[in-house]
Amino acid sequence: MELLFNNRDPVYLQVVRHFKERIATGKLLSGDTIPSRRELASQLGINPNTAQKAYKEMEEQGLIVTEGNSPSRITSDTIILGRIRDELLTEAVDTFLASVNNIEVPAEQLLSLIRTRLEKKQALRSGQDQGEKGAT
Repeated sequence: MELLFNNRDPVYLQVVRHFKERIATGKLLSGDTIPSRRELASQLGINPNTAQKAYKEMEEQGLIVTEGNSPSRITSDTIILGRIRDELLTEAVDTFLASVNNIEVPAEQLLSLIRTRLEKKQALRSGQDQGEKGAT
């Protein structure tokens, strides 16, 4: 597991976001077991107390469930799982809008630019996926 930390946000919140991103992209599924706190700390090169704080936060948000001495697992609560992707998208859009707010771009121009850039990225990704399939 690899995660590049920024200096802006608390590390434990970056770990929580990482798990949310993995859930939103289907890399972690409902019921999947996740590493122990110590294992995660070791994998990410962070303090075990920071890993503990991240797990506590994820438990409070209902993202993970820990029962007794059993390994922690991703929640099976479909409502919580469904909200994760929306939460991440809303956060990204709000950050983007805050960054372009002073440019005063008309909404249609902004949407057109986003559509064009998204289509280019999807075409590139599709080409890379085809290249990977051809290499096997």
